[in-house]
Order: sequence, then C-alpha cells, then structure tokens
Amino acid sequence: MKVVEQIKEPIYEEMELFEEKFTASMSSKVALLNRITHFIVNRKGKQMRPMFIFLTAKMLNQGKINERTYRGAAVIELIHTASLVHDDVVDDSNLRRGFFSVNALWKNKIAVLVGDFMLSKGMLLCIENEDFDLLKIISVAVREISEGELLQIEKARKLDITEDVYYNIIRQKTATLLAACCAMGARTVQDDDQVVEKMRLFGEYIGMAFQIKDDLFDYGETAIGKPTGIDIKEQKMTLPLIYTLNNVSTAEKNWLIQSIKRYNRDKKRVKQVIEKVKAAGGLAYAEEKMEEFRQKALALLVEFPQDPYRDALEQMVNYVISRKQ
Repeated sequence: MKVVEQIKEPIYEEMELFEEKFTASMSSKVALLNRITHFIVNRKGKQMRPMFIFLTAKMLNQGKINERTYRGAAVIELIHTASLVHDDVVDDSNLRRGFFSVNALWKNKIAVLVGDFMLSKGMLLCIENEDFDLLKIISVAVREISEGELLQIEKARKLDITEDVYYNIIRQKTATLLAACCAMGARTVQDDDQVVEKMRLFGEYIGMAFQIKDDLFDYGETAIGKPTGIDIKEQKMTLPLIYTLNNVSTAEKNWLIQSIKRYNRDKKRVKQVIEKVKAAGGLAYAEEKMEEFRQKALALLVEFPQDPYRDALEQMVNYVISRKQ
C-alpha cells in the first residue's frame, strides 16, 4: 500500500464525503465556470491539506469531527486551488501536475477570474455559516502568501537573501497554508487557543521542511539522470545556494552570482553551479535544517495521546521529507 493511502486510512470515509462537499462548493450558474472547475477537480493532487485538517480534528476530538471541519477543509482547498491557478498565470506555466494548466487551455484572463471566483467562494463559505474564526485563519494565510511571493521577487533581483530572509519567505509562501490547515482542523473541534496555536506551529514546521525538500529536488536528478536546476534557471534563492554563497571565497561567490544572473540558461554552467553547491556542503546543510524542522514538528505531536490519527500525522511528517516528488 502506498504511504499516502496508508495515512488516509483513518480518515477514508471523511475524505470520500469531503470530495462530494468540495465539488458542490464550487458550483456556479455559469456553464464555462462549471466546465473549468470540473477540469480542476478531476486533476487534483494528493489532497494533503484536507488530510491535515481531518487528522488534526480527529486527534483532538476522540475521533469525531463536525460540519465545520468539512467546511474548513473545503475553504482551504478552494483557497489553495485559487492560488495554484493564479501561480500558473504569474509563472507563465503551461503545465500543472503533468496536465495543461487552466491558463494554457483558457488563457490568462479567464484563469485569473477563475482564481478570483474560487477565492470568493472560500470566503463566502465561511461568512454564510458565520465561521468568522475560520475566516480569520484563512485570511491571514492569504495575506502571508501574497507577501511571501512579493518578498521573494524583491529579493531575487539582488541575490542577497540571508538565511533569515529565506526562512521568512518560505514560512509565508509555503508553510503558512499548512499551518492554517492544522490550526483550522483544531479550531473546528477546540476552543482552547493554546491547543490551536500548538497545531498551527506544527503545520508551520512541516511546511518549512516541505519547502526545503523541494529545494533539494532542484539538485537531484531526473528519471534520465540529469540534474534539474529549474530554480537556478529562474534565479530562485534556495537554502543550499544561500549556504554555499555564505561559505565560499569571494571569487567563487562572484562566479556563482554571475552564473545565476547571466548564464542561468546555459545547461553546462547550471550543472557547474550544482556541482559547486554539492562540493561546498550546501545539500548536507539543507538536509540538516530540514531534519531540525521535522524533529520540532514531531516533538509537538508527542504532547498528545497516541491514537491512529496521531500516528498518521507522524507518518505525514516523515513522508514530507522522504517523498520522491
């Protein structure tokens, strides 16, 4: 059995019912919109975010969840999907999970409007049910995602990102949504602010580890044995690169910066950059930091009684850093 299927086991029924509720939450009177949202739903990923919500809620409430938990999961998935549709427009990307993206099939204008529609659907789902506490959690996440993206764009121009700024970017860009999932799952079954904050932090730590793992993929090899180097081509500052720039001679640092700024499309030069990062210990350092975040997340979980839901969350933490894609 695949790891993800194993993790889903304690929440299998909830995930099945969630599928129906999520599809219903996207319905519209506009035929074109329904056609596009149907296309999106049929190409969904692993749905890790709803899984975090259900597992968190069930762990904190003796295996029981409620309608608010389903709404919380639908809101998160709507907002997350909206951000992906918008991301593809911003990145001018024609593919998403191996399929054509919305903007590739229906052009940018329609893709932006579809993203806006999903964003508003998520917000309205909270407002119509007076889930203002859940609305606050997701609104903070949306603000932080936008700030993180803009901070990354601002800093990428100068290639002067410090490790602290990098952590701030990935906390806002990636970790904030997983933090919102766990906080939302907790809030749907708990009034205790401390417990909600603990689970928010748990999600944040996993999100940080998740993004560092993504950084490491850029220095790995594809199925045909070639390093990917996509982040380097896009001049994205990743943890292995930041560490390397801070730990090599001035001459090597200047060579790396010139390579990324001027020769980022040169396959041979990108390969040389990857080799220098490996030789300087950039990958080993990033792996070490990823492991630190994993341990912090697991340390928070240990505070809760052991049950199938906590076990599944532990598996999820381990899966995040052992996944192959």
